[in-house]
Amino acid sequence: MIQNYQDAIAICRCHGQPDLFITFTCNAQWLEIRNALNFIPGQKPEDRPDFVSRIFKIKLQKLMDDIRKHQFFGRTTAVLYTIEFQKRGLPHAHILVWLQQEDKYLTTEAIDSIISAEIPDRDSDPLGYESVAKFMIHGPCGTLNFDSPCMKKGHCSKHFPKEYRQKTIINENGFAIYKRKDDQRYVKKSGNNLDNRFVVPYNRDLIVKYQAHINVEWCNKSRMIKYLFKYVSKGPDRTRAVIEDNVTINEKGDRQYEEIDEVKKYLDCRYLSAYEAMWRLFEFDIHFREPSVERLTIHLPLMHKVTYHASQFLEYVLNRPDIGKTMFTEWMHTNEIFEDARELTYAEFPTKWVWNAKDKIWTRRKQGNRIGRIVHIHPTSGELYYLRILLNVVKGARNYVDIRTIDGIEYPTYQSACHALGLLGDDREWDQALNEAANWASSDKLRQLFVTLLMFCQVADPTKLLETHWTMLMDDIGYKLQKLLDIPNLKIPDAELKNHLLLELEILFNKNCSSLHEFNLPLPNRNLFEQTNNRLIREELSYNIEQLQNEHVELVKGLNDEQEIIYNAVVQSVFGNKEFDLQEK
Repeated sequence: MIQNYQDAIAICRCHGQPDLFITFTCNAQWLEIRNALNFIPGQKPEDRPDFVSRIFKIKLQKLMDDIRKHQFFGRTTAVLYTIEFQKRGLPHAHILVWLQQEDKYLTTEAIDSIISAEIPDRDSDPLGYESVAKFMIHGPCGTLNFDSPCMKKGHCSKHFPKEYRQKTIINENGFAIYKRKDDQRYVKKSGNNLDNRFVVPYNRDLIVKYQAHINVEWCNKSRMIKYLFKYVSKGPDRTRAVIEDNVTINEKGDRQYEEIDEVKKYLDCRYLSAYEAMWRLFEFDIHFREPSVERLTIHLPLMHKVTYHASQFLEYVLNRPDIGKTMFTEWMHTNEIFEDARELTYAEFPTKWVWNAKDKIWTRRKQGNRIGRIVHIHPTSGELYYLRILLNVVKGARNYVDIRTIDGIEYPTYQSACHALGLLGDDREWDQALNEAANWASSDKLRQLFVTLLMFCQVADPTKLLETHWTMLMDDIGYKLQKLLDIPNLKIPDAELKNHLLLELEILFNKNCSSLHEFNLPLPNRNLFEQTNNRLIREELSYNIEQLQNEHVELVKGLNDEQEIIYNAVVQSVFGNKEFDLQEK
């Protein structure tokens, strides 16, 4: 799955951040499914996963055609989707959409034109109202239903009901907070009146056409974009099972039940529903990307991988005519033959050339486009790592010697060639390693890489390296604290975020029998953690000043004469630092 994740990041590198995140869920009550089930009376959707899978695939293809070919949201530059299967089995698709610059939705007014989080008027738009009522209402949950599956620790894990909001805004993390007016419209569900606070964001025309749950989210400026990619690239569901036999037969032939107190034997299993099994049997795409991504392998001379069948003789394998041919060596061979091929770096090569894996040859591209991605190499890999650095800038190399030849001078190693090009020195290679990894790696992986660099790679100025990259090393910490304290809009000062980052780094160093102070880095201030982790304190400190000021102005306007007298007395008492007894007033 990590390869799919890195492919998605490669698309992001070429086309920028995606504009829309769409979740399309199969509806077991589609007319096509019901008609197919009626051939045999009494059948349910779970009895015919073949029907359900085929029909959802057809619907998904139509939706993708609407987005790509018919330009429903505008002209697209890239699309990506992955299929997941809910625990009850029904498939759903997570779709990412990239739009051309001229068609992007960059203002809140533009966002409102394609995404709504409000209930349509029942009289003027009855079809829209019915579709939202059927497919886009969350809950009831919270105080209306504490037994709802979404409830965790007394709160909705999806943070419903949302707050009323007069207009759409984009918060500091780059998420769109959609308009939800208190317009007295509601939907009756499970005996409860659910208003705009329970609406899942949607596009009206899509849910009316497809009669299904289709959640549409704007995501163009999200700082959590890597975690969005990680979400759509995650692996299959897994479960843990234990097998044990606590029944024995004694000498008399009687059964005895023994208590087992030894360590149990667990099986780590993959959860596979009938729908997913059928989807895979039909060989439908689990992951789809357009444009596709070519994973470009590299290796040092005579150190490439060779694959063969276990039944083949080793002598036969070693004598194969193409034993020395790889994607990388044939790139250099193509440069030797074709002059125009030398105008491209290795990563740029798939845009003009196509790799034929069967014949092991690069041929000219006649149509379409493809993004090249050189596979990740860890900085501790020695010469292979420096070879990868060179391949990002070197064009037209015809052999390994060409790659380490700079301005007519052949250098003995790839590292020395990197020095000659000015790619190393002053910790530049470590800066580059972190910057490149930040394009795809999550923050915990970046922290592990940072610790590895300091311990094994002779970093000259650890303090400067930390100050340069601390924001990318901690961009998951704020989110984790929001989840831990269950405060979705929690605002944490940079000083506290840095303190948490230092703690995470210190833990990693300690696991390697080291510490921050060995690299002249500050230790975390543990006195701050009690304040940060106190939910009540954080909730009181997490407020939107501008929003509260606007609410204050509106509420003061609605005070009657007696209320205004009391209000002024209380405010004067607070600012005068005096006690106030309401009973006396």
